[in-house]
Amino acid sequence: MPCRSGFPRFLVLIIAFCTLSGFASADDQHWSRVSSDHFIVLTDAGEKKGHEVAARFEQMRAVFGDLLMRRKLRMAEPIDIIALRSDKHFASLAPPVNGQPTNSPAFFLRGEDRIYIVLNLFEVDSWRAVEHQLAHFFLEYNYPPTQPWLDEGFAVYFSSLYLGPKQAQLGSDPELNAAYQTNLLGQQTQASGLKSLTEILTNPVWLTLPDLFGMKNRVVDGQEGTHSTLFYAQSWMMIHCLLNKGRLSETGTYFDLVENQKLPVEQAVQQAFGMTVGQLDQAVKDYFHSLKPLFAALDASKQPNAAQMPPQPVYQMPLPFSVDDVATSTKSVPVPEAQALVSEMELRIPERRELAVQKLNALIADPKTETTVAHRALAWLDVQKGDTGQAYEELNAAMQISASDPWVRLGLALASYHSGEKGARIQGLANMMESLQIVIDEFPEFAEAYNMLGWARLMGGGANSALEAMRMAVQLSPRNEAYQLRLARAYLAAKKFDEATGTLERLKQSQKPEIARAAKKDLNDLPFLKKYGVSPAEEAAAKETASAPPEKKKLHNEEDEESPAKPASTAPEIDKRPVKFLKATLLSVDCSQSPAAILAISQGNKTLRFRARNYKSVAVIGAGEFSCEWKNIPVNVNYRAGGKLDGDLVSIEIH
Repeated sequence: MPCRSGFPRFLVLIIAFCTLSGFASADDQHWSRVSSDHFIVLTDAGEKKGHEVAARFEQMRAVFGDLLMRRKLRMAEPIDIIALRSDKHFASLAPPVNGQPTNSPAFFLRGEDRIYIVLNLFEVDSWRAVEHQLAHFFLEYNYPPTQPWLDEGFAVYFSSLYLGPKQAQLGSDPELNAAYQTNLLGQQTQASGLKSLTEILTNPVWLTLPDLFGMKNRVVDGQEGTHSTLFYAQSWMMIHCLLNKGRLSETGTYFDLVENQKLPVEQAVQQAFGMTVGQLDQAVKDYFHSLKPLFAALDASKQPNAAQMPPQPVYQMPLPFSVDDVATSTKSVPVPEAQALVSEMELRIPERRELAVQKLNALIADPKTETTVAHRALAWLDVQKGDTGQAYEELNAAMQISASDPWVRLGLALASYHSGEKGARIQGLANMMESLQIVIDEFPEFAEAYNMLGWARLMGGGANSALEAMRMAVQLSPRNEAYQLRLARAYLAAKKFDEATGTLERLKQSQKPEIARAAKKDLNDLPFLKKYGVSPAEEAAAKETASAPPEKKKLHNEEDEESPAKPASTAPEIDKRPVKFLKATLLSVDCSQSPAAILAISQGNKTLRFRARNYKSVAVIGAGEFSCEWKNIPVNVNYRAGGKLDGDLVSIEIH
């Protein structure tokens, strides 16, 4: 059974290994799925441990919502969390850092289709190691675009969260480490670590607020680097102060003034906070020096015999609910499926990919261990390599086992989506739309699914329906400028020029060069589009098509020979007919006028005829290629209607 079926909300998958030395044999493994309101725990450590892990993530989610003053938090990208109880298992999966094993008890992987969080349950409270990235995840989908200092300050502040039995502690220095380390012989040596945030801020020289507010992110390949810098320390203390002085709403006013109304920092600070930049700067410094627990913890960390204990709290609050208050349900999971889920994650790590492929192929080779998960995982890798044909083969095999798995449907959509890259012919466009509807039914807050659906509808000529999907994608992921650009282009296709202009004007100020260039080009092309109904690029393509030699053969029902000559037009005729879906029976295929084909389709007491101009280019699902010998077989077809009983075939799925 697919791991996500039957759960209507965004759920988080957590896989926990209970053995301490290597994988246990299949006979010794007993996997179960423990589900809470927003998270799923897949574990072999027993129901109690699975319940605790799910409850801790529910608590983190609730605390973040309280800090952000949001009653509801969107989780607009699926998360799978794999929690390994053994050091050895964790080390075998964790990506190396600069060629060396990681020292962190957890890691966070971002991907196109989902996020993975991997925990080492051998370490106490290992989930604290991903609080920083989890904060970025929640901010991305629940707070408008801001300057880097707010995002990083908020993430560092949230990474101080410590969940006790009844209290949540916040505000301690998350970069504070003991000055001395104890080796295996019990000997203490002085650690050569980076300065803590508290130590950095004790320096009298701080960044000016305009400099702090104007700094950019230092993210390289998704990695932030060290947090022990003045930028992170000062951003942390700024958010520390604003949150605990109840001024977060005023911060939102500041961003509106400086980002949307383009006011200078000094003027925006005065209007939003009712004080000058200098006064705000001094207020934050005074606040920092008032936090006595920070300095007490710093002094204690420098003692040779400093005990390892929970961080000294700066602020405490009651937990929104206890671990026991979280309701969960438990279900058994087959061992091969659990093993495939782990390998599916390993594929995302280049250093672990080769071994993961071997594991998945071994599972598929044995009918007793073959699973939908193993096939869909290999299909994901094929898509990344650009091998769409092989991806479809794996996905077809997955659907033979479980056609209802939404992750398989997402795989079909991703394969079609990437098949159209670099101007190539898009494969399975209509099937892509059908699959994405199934994915969205399962995950109604999945922003990327709406984005791909908008793209597919736009490619299929359905501008208004594309607008509907793209508005939803932008609403769910308000910081994604690529989504906003696609929304603007949907506006252009729907001739909603005012809405498109407003969006493009904002995007041409983007800090991402590729977004800014694209927005400026679309704005420059807008007068031509308004005048002729097509963009300059579409007109150039139309002229190129017009200069190409005419086709030698035409179908009998084409009316070119009998129709009067049409005047030349500078604008191509774009097929804007909507793509429709039909589940029916294929009676026969007439290929007598190859490469064209006429398909006779039976639905109820009606017989429909669909035309394929070139059957060799028709997207086919469920079979290796189009066949003129098909007869009396159930099919799903996507088509553009002609009359009441005919149309043009877009794609076909064979059952």
